[in-house]
Amino acid sequence: MKPLPHAQSRFWPLQAWLAVALAGVAAPAVAMMLLVDATTPARLALVVGPILAVGLMGVGMIAAAADGRLWIGVLLAILTGSGLILVARTLGMPPLLHPFSTGLAVIIASISFAARGALFARSASDKGWWIAVSVVAGEAAILATALALPDTLPYWLLAMLPAQWASVAIQTALTGTGIIAASSALLALVGTAAATLLVVWLWPRRWPYLIMFTAWLGLSALVLHRPGPAMLRADFAIAAAPAGGPDEGLSAVELAPR
Repeated sequence: MKPLPHAQSRFWPLQAWLAVALAGVAAPAVAMMLLVDATTPARLALVVGPILAVGLMGVGMIAAAADGRLWIGVLLAILTGSGLILVARTLGMPPLLHPFSTGLAVIIASISFAARGALFARSASDKGWWIAVSVVAGEAAILATALALPDTLPYWLLAMLPAQWASVAIQTALTGTGIIAASSALLALVGTAAATLLVVWLWPRRWPYLIMFTAWLGLSALVLHRPGPAMLRADFAIAAAPAGGPDEGLSAVELAPR
């Protein structure tokens, strides 16, 4: 894919890259450190999926929208995901149960988010990264609300969010039985990435948008009817934190109902 001929001053890219660093790197790292203070390090793995999803989305989508090249967003998102996993391990997260599944989920989510950023760059030129920032902020807010107050939002709303799909896929790879258990979320990420890239490649034709939105609605319905494993509620993760050590009472953690 050719880079977009952005006619913008150097001030705009600087703002965009600051947004990438803040939304995709700083905010997730700070969130992990705060969670370690609130609960035991071993339990960080139980809520790190949504944090990684937000980090991948922040870097992949905003970077691709700011630069105009898909591979820039994908590469930076994968590097960010790897770095955030290392941060989590440094903070006490146990070793990965399924490294291959985790890596595959991170790569697919990175491509999916970067594809949306590339579309924003193609359709809005130098203003595309502003759209990406708004989308990242909105989906991150919904994920945070769903994690902290799981009974507030209907699941059909979460089933429509690519950030939630990535969260489920990554969390299942980290602490579950691997990404096969979250195959519907993974398929949704792959399908929306393909449909979005179709729009990018055929721009400025408008008819591919119909394919993209139809694919998004259809894959959202798939996730709704075939949800992945239940995500851990943040309030349970904190309340159930044992006082005797990082691994004590781990089996007593309660899962949020679907």
